[in-house]
Amino acid sequence: MDRRSLIKNAGIAGVLAAGAAPAVIHAQATLRWRIASSFPKSLDTLFGVCDVFAKKVSELSGGKFTITTHAAGELMPAFGVLDGVSNGTVEMCNTAPYYFFGKDPTYALDCAIPFGLNARQMIAWMLHGNGMKLMREFYGQVGIVNFPMGNTGVQMGGWFRKEIKSLADMKGLKFRVGGFGGKVLSPLGVVPQNIPGGEIYQALEKGTIDAAEWVGPYDDQKLGLNKVAPNYYFPGFWEVGPQLSLYVNQKAFEGLSSEYKAIVEAASSYAGTDMMARYDARNPAALKSLIGQGAKLRAFPKDVLAAAFKSSREVYDDLSNTNPNWKKIYADYAAFNRESNQWFGIAENTMNNFMASQKL
Repeated sequence: MDRRSLIKNAGIAGVLAAGAAPAVIHAQATLRWRIASSFPKSLDTLFGVCDVFAKKVSELSGGKFTITTHAAGELMPAFGVLDGVSNGTVEMCNTAPYYFFGKDPTYALDCAIPFGLNARQMIAWMLHGNGMKLMREFYGQVGIVNFPMGNTGVQMGGWFRKEIKSLADMKGLKFRVGGFGGKVLSPLGVVPQNIPGGEIYQALEKGTIDAAEWVGPYDDQKLGLNKVAPNYYFPGFWEVGPQLSLYVNQKAFEGLSSEYKAIVEAASSYAGTDMMARYDARNPAALKSLIGQGAKLRAFPKDVLAAAFKSSREVYDDLSNTNPNWKKIYADYAAFNRESNQWFGIAENTMNNFMASQKL
């Protein structure tokens, strides 16, 4: 029997029944790629998403497509991964896109902006709104193909040496705050500091900064931030649903077979879902432990939230008037956010607030 005719006419079920599957598998090229992370290995969930992704790619390809994972600083600096993938130094990276808002604020729309989409809303916009289409067009300008790959959920507001009693206490505060949050907090008198995760503890301990946010209880405990700043604030209104992304060099991706392209997409989705689940499973126990160690859990004063929200609208309006990339994508993002918030406010938030007040 002609094997090529069999594969063409029988379909996958017939191929498997006829014992021809090995020929299909062996037809795929053996590849070995590298993925660079913006995070240290000590943060086993943020960095670990790369390991989960690489393992799934290997499994789905029958071991033909292998990817080695590299922490920040191994192949390139934490904030050097965008350029590394764009210029082809490395095939892939996993990062928080808002790290690159200095290049163009539009990058933040692929991650998180203050008072923006939560984790579920973000993936809905990406997959069933216009998010993926719009971001793919944007990333095409730098030769990158993007995939969502991870989310932490709503983050905490960070660790502060001194209590924040009102908006006035934010003035002059040297605050390590990720990505786009600094642009919104600056008008309030905050002095933003953009410091990689592996350097936060030392900066806070030495007094180089007055406060620092990272992610949430599980990762914050690993960094030991509670040991140098006792006041633990919530919510992280600048990171409502921060999405991590997989960046793939466009030429390298286009050179993949259709099967390998599908594997990359499937594995990134699997790894991203796994990250969210890990945080939801681990944060409760970590928060309980931190409080037991003396962390003082505090909510941001209402005047801080109100002023920050007002500042965010002004920043977004200004960017829409000056940045064509931002204007095009943010208009769609904001419209999706408005409609989604109306729905979440009816059922989701009402139910969550009730359950949070009950003793189970």
